[in-house]
Amino acid sequence: MNLTPYQIVVPVLALVAISYAWNLVMRQKKTIWEALLWTFFWGSIGAIAFSPSLLSYLTTISGIKSEATAVLVTCIGILFFMVFYIVVRLEEMEQRQTRMVRALALKEAELNGKESKE
Repeated sequence: MNLTPYQIVVPVLALVAISYAWNLVMRQKKTIWEALLWTFFWGSIGAIAFSPSLLSYLTTISGIKSEATAVLVTCIGILFFMVFYIVVRLEEMEQRQTRMVRALALKEAELNGKESKE
């Protein structure tokens, strides 16, 4: 089996990306869910680069005849999922920020109320 430079470089880059994601998990900068998603994505890219015949399996599963179309549809689906995940995370952060601002405002109001009584 003759390996092309692409089949060597892309899986190595995928391993670097996966290692980086799990390093961020260990440093508590990313969640395990994000690392698993990153691992799946880059693992798939590395596997397809190493063995392009996996694309025929993707066409069989999706029912799409063209390999290029199957890849595009799958990538668009993954991107939509990632955007959905980002929107959910943003909403969680907005809610957390709202709770913090409310708590600070109540604390400040309580302090101002005590100062006016004295």
